[in-house]
Amino acid sequence: MAQSPGIPRFSRICLSLGFFFLYAPMVVLIVYSFNASERVNIWAGFSTRWYGELFRDDAMMSAMWMSLRLAFATATVSVVFGTLAALVLTRVRNFRTKTLFGGMVTAPLVMPDVITGLSLLLLFVGMANTLGWPAERGFLTIWIAHVTFCMAFVTVVMSSRLRELDRSLEEAAMDLGASRLGTFFQITLPIITPALASGWLLAFTLSLDDLVIASFVAGPASTTLPMVVFSSVRLGLSPQVNALAALLILSVTAVGMLAYLMTLRDERRRQRQPG
Repeated sequence: MAQSPGIPRFSRICLSLGFFFLYAPMVVLIVYSFNASERVNIWAGFSTRWYGELFRDDAMMSAMWMSLRLAFATATVSVVFGTLAALVLTRVRNFRTKTLFGGMVTAPLVMPDVITGLSLLLLFVGMANTLGWPAERGFLTIWIAHVTFCMAFVTVVMSSRLRELDRSLEEAAMDLGASRLGTFFQITLPIITPALASGWLLAFTLSLDDLVIASFVAGPASTTLPMVVFSSVRLGLSPQVNALAALLILSVTAVGMLAYLMTLRDERRRQRQPG
């Protein structure tokens, strides 16, 4: 029996260099988060001092808590709206403005963040002057702005998964008497759950990482974590930022591994099912 050829040596070298380029800075950042020195580029011994300073920084912790709440709310609503938009694009056939609808839903993917943020700012200001709402910019306006562009990414992910779905399973369920809504919750939803998790994590990360759009639509009393970090970096990099980044990297890695294990378990379960 012929064995499949392994990865060529040149490809292995390129792959190793690529991973080194991507992950070496993160490893260095995590190591220097335990630096005892106040200067981030000089190693002065091991210390957990800056983690304690981070948790005692009220402004940083308040911004982190706000960003986490914002990212959770954005990801949840983006998954709902993105899934509905994907269902329209993949399931509705007689739809005259289908192309226009798809273009409008996915437009934030190619729209520069500066343009998106400026247009939303003008929209909120115009609505406040005309309708009296929103009375002030803050958590709500940032959440609306984040849902606007995160939903586009979720729509692309869900559309790709729904197009690959075997429609005969849904048709068989409806032939057996299930309604369209029952078919969606009993057949379609369990199958697309890994894609929903991927879309949720993608929207969560995009919301947590956003700086440009939030800077336009945030009010004076609402500050997200990227805004605080950017302000502190402009005045001089603080070792607390290293500690914060290390915690975020470890948290995202843990969540990503959990999502990967769930997806792998689901895939193995499907492979074990007969026929």
